[in-house]
Amino acid sequence: MNDSNRIRLTWISFFSYALTGALVIVTGMVMGNIADYFNLPISSMSNTFTFLNAGILISIFLNAWLMEIIPLKRQLVFGFILMVLAIAGLMVGKSLTVFSLCMFVLGVVSGITMSIGTFLITHMYAGRQRGSRLLFTDSFFSMAGMIFPIIAATLLARSIGWYWVYACIGVLYLVIFVLTLCSEFPVLGNKGEESGEPVVKEKWGIGVLFLSIAALCYILGQLGFIQWVPEYATKSFSMEIGQAGKVVSNFWTSYMVGMWVFSFVLRFFDLQRVVTVLAALATVAMYLFISTDNPTHLGYYMLALGFVSSAIYTTLITLGSLQTKVSSPKLVNFILTCGTIGTMLTFVVTGPIVAKGGAHAALTTANGLYLVVFVMCLLLGFVTKHRSHGHTTH
Repeated sequence: MNDSNRIRLTWISFFSYALTGALVIVTGMVMGNIADYFNLPISSMSNTFTFLNAGILISIFLNAWLMEIIPLKRQLVFGFILMVLAIAGLMVGKSLTVFSLCMFVLGVVSGITMSIGTFLITHMYAGRQRGSRLLFTDSFFSMAGMIFPIIAATLLARSIGWYWVYACIGVLYLVIFVLTLCSEFPVLGNKGEESGEPVVKEKWGIGVLFLSIAALCYILGQLGFIQWVPEYATKSFSMEIGQAGKVVSNFWTSYMVGMWVFSFVLRFFDLQRVVTVLAALATVAMYLFISTDNPTHLGYYMLALGFVSSAIYTTLITLGSLQTKVSSPKLVNFILTCGTIGTMLTFVVTGPIVAKGGAHAALTTANGLYLVVFVMCLLLGFVTKHRSHGHTTH
């Protein structure tokens, strides 16, 4: 593979994460306007966005097999057509059924693109360089999460229809589409046997189980924590909603900085040891946050939590891809699927906990989930295969 093609495929990966980040994070911005559009209470409107998450989950799960049947290039081209149809449906559709279907299609397109983007990085880069590249790729998720709410706010403030927010997000897929037409993609599945090299199927090992549990608990813990911090800060410390928002903003700001820092740092250290230390530090930072009685300390603990937890998820995925000698799309997608299940379970798990014990109980549960991540990373150290496969160097 020549360098220019590798660069194009890398940028496809970057924009695939940006696409998913934009779709997921603008939900809170446009939900009120969409509820007004359909004359529905915002509480019932939020349920329809489950179709977006369901689409992402199903497509990531199924694409572990589809990538070996349908060429990656064809998937991305077909995804572009689906994206155009879904956005057109949002613009002209007047029923909640059409809206829900379009949200599901957007989720499917996003999940397929993100799973392909993740596989491309794990396929093209090896060892510690894979970890740093994947971490930098993941930073585009957060970057889109910072940029697109501003775009959405600007459009909505000028009374421009909410569906134009999704049209703007569609521009990201237009870039992916153009790059796709100019690129050559790796061939997977049985076609790979034409090279004359036998395809060796390796056992994943128990390390993949530990990584999958860690991925699910990490995402469930992180989202369960972030979703209820504003409620906790306003009720327990009598903060105004703007102040509570600043606390959450501290998390994402330091999360972004952490991603950029660790994308460089990870090249020089063993990934399993690094993720174990980061999981321990994140657990301690979260514990300090939920234990303090001083509201001025909340922002500082949140900055620390965002920074040390920024590299955990992508390092878990990277370690998963390194458990076999040749990166397996099924293995990578399996861990991604477990993380996405964590997203789906966020309100299912935390809702009843908040109803019974308040926001503090949800934050304590999230802290317990982070502790599970630390234990899984610690256990992984005894069974991981990434060192025996010669993946410790870049």
